[in-house]
Amino acid sequence: MASHLIQGRTLDMPVRVRDAEVCSAFYPVRADAARAVIAYSGLDVAEVLPGKAVCVLVFVDYRDGDLDAYHEFGMAFLVRRPGVPASVGPGELRHAGVFVHWLPVDQTFTLEAGRSLWGFPKELADIELRLRSPYKRCILRKDGRLVLDLLVKPGAPVPGASVMAPLDAYTHRDGVTRVVPWTVRARGAQVRPSGALIRLGNHPIAKELSELGLPKRAMFSSTVAHAAMCFGEARRL
Repeated sequence: MASHLIQGRTLDMPVRVRDAEVCSAFYPVRADAARAVIAYSGLDVAEVLPGKAVCVLVFVDYRDGDLDAYHEFGMAFLVRRPGVPASVGPGELRHAGVFVHWLPVDQTFTLEAGRSLWGFPKELADIELRLRSPYKRCILRKDGRLVLDLLVKPGAPVPGASVMAPLDAYTHRDGVTRVVPWTVRARGAQVRPSGALIRLGNHPIAKELSELGLPKRAMFSSTVAHAAMCFGEARRL
C-alpha cells in the first residue's frame, strides 16, 4: 500500500472520504468554446449532441475523510477518453470521462494533497454552502470577487444505495495529464430535469462561464445527501 507525506502527515492509498454531501448541475455548452477552454490538457470534449459539450458544476461538503472536513467547488467537462475515435451523439457517453478544469477549496491540507497526489487544480477560495434546507446553495468568491451563486433545487428520490464506478477523472498540472481512479457509494440521491439557478459574478472564471453560454437552463441537476468515496493512485497519460 502506497503512502505519501503531506504537511507532516502520512496518507495511505486509497484516500477515503467517509461522508460528503454533493450537489451538481449539468449544462449544455458550445463544444467549440469548451474545446478552447481545456485545450491545454490535450484532451477533447465529448460532443453529446452536434456542437454541444457538457459543463458540470458541483459543490461538496466533505464532512469526514482522510483529508479532513472542507468545502469544495468544481468546474469540469465531459471528455472523450484518450485513444477513442471521435463521434457525435449520446453514444459518446460510453467513452466519456470527466476533466476537472478548476477545483477551489477552503482548506490548505486538501489543497496540497489534491495538487501533489493527483494533480487536481485546487486553489483557495471562499466557499459558502447553505445546505440545511432542501434547496442547496453555493456562494463562491475568489480574491474578494464573486464567481457565482448557484442554487440546486430538490428532485425526485433515487431509491436505495448504489456503488458506482464513475467516469474516469482526468487532471492536468505542470504539463502532465493524469487519470485518477475513484469509486463512490451514494445514499439519499435526488435527480430532476433542469433544477438549477445560477448568477455569475465578475471574476475571470465567471467570464469563462459566460463565454460558454451561462447562465442558461441546466440539462439536469442532482443532490446526494451521503456519499462515500475512494481515490486511488493517479496515472500519467
